[in-house]
Amino acid sequence: MQGVGWNFCSMIHASCSMIQMVKVITIGSVSQDIFFPTDEGVVIETPEDVLSQKKLAFEFGAKYHVNERFESLGGCSVNVAVGLVKLGEDVSAYTTIGDDVTGKWIHAELEKTGVKMEFVGIASSCKSDLSAIIVDQKNEDRVIFSNQVANQKLVFDVQKIGNPQWIFIGDLSGDWKKNLDLIVAIAKEKNILLAFNPRQKTIHEDAEKIREVSSICDLLFVNKDEALEILSSTNIDHANEDEIFLMTQLRKIGAKIVVLTDGKRGAWVGNEAGNFYVKAMLVETVDTTGAGDAFASGFFAAYLKEKPIQECLKWGIANSSSSIKQYGGQVGLLNQEQVNFMVKDIVVQSID
Repeated sequence: MQGVGWNFCSMIHASCSMIQMVKVITIGSVSQDIFFPTDEGVVIETPEDVLSQKKLAFEFGAKYHVNERFESLGGCSVNVAVGLVKLGEDVSAYTTIGDDVTGKWIHAELEKTGVKMEFVGIASSCKSDLSAIIVDQKNEDRVIFSNQVANQKLVFDVQKIGNPQWIFIGDLSGDWKKNLDLIVAIAKEKNILLAFNPRQKTIHEDAEKIREVSSICDLLFVNKDEALEILSSTNIDHANEDEIFLMTQLRKIGAKIVVLTDGKRGAWVGNEAGNFYVKAMLVETVDTTGAGDAFASGFFAAYLKEKPIQECLKWGIANSSSSIKQYGGQVGLLNQEQVNFMVKDIVVQSID
């Protein structure tokens, strides 16, 4: 790893005392996200395609004007890290950026958040990750075009991390299977608790590996599509889309607590105490990018504070509902005072 004049290397050495004390390390990509809102796309319904039931289409060769674009930090693990910090948790981000202009921008923006940066690596002669996000203003949903370069080079070094209480595994790329194996091994050796939010790309590549890691997770975060895909190559009835059924099957694999989200329909959680559901809050939606990450950081922060599982659901839905009022996955994240105010009106249902 090579520095480029940003005092990264000195930060790493100066932070050794902090490494032992950090509560949570989030591992995964960080990117610059650029948003292009438009109302000119056409939504095509394809209900026969269980894993891709809606598509957004544009005319070949056409040129569409965008009135305004927005820029934000992105990446599941870093979104979760920022959300946790805003809710009072001690977090380091383990990620990689390039030594380019985009990397400088990412570094400067991440430094403002309060997330500890001793595990932010720089890949020399390398582009940083970048995402172009088409936001459909008519449906408040989006399509993400993600170019992951620097995080293809992310290598998990077990010697660096000290003894965190938790590791949150987010959007890994590159040699992600090797990194997962290293993370799992050190977690077992040091009794580190694992939270896991597998991404569709890695599920597509090796659902069995994802199930293997899910089997030892203390917290498993998935959206409904991800749950279906994780289970799609098993011998269970994966066409069954019932949320309780999906959570039960994932818990049978071994995950202790399964948290499942489904956009506007809300969120569910299943653990040994039962199954619970919370409706999504009715808010004016601008952009859903990072809503799942905001939910995960809200739920996870409440769980770290040893709040009841129903309260964790409330924190998650409050955080995600606030996030979707802004472009990007971080601007709308709540602090503790704000989340405590919002959860007063949220009702959680117990489901058999």
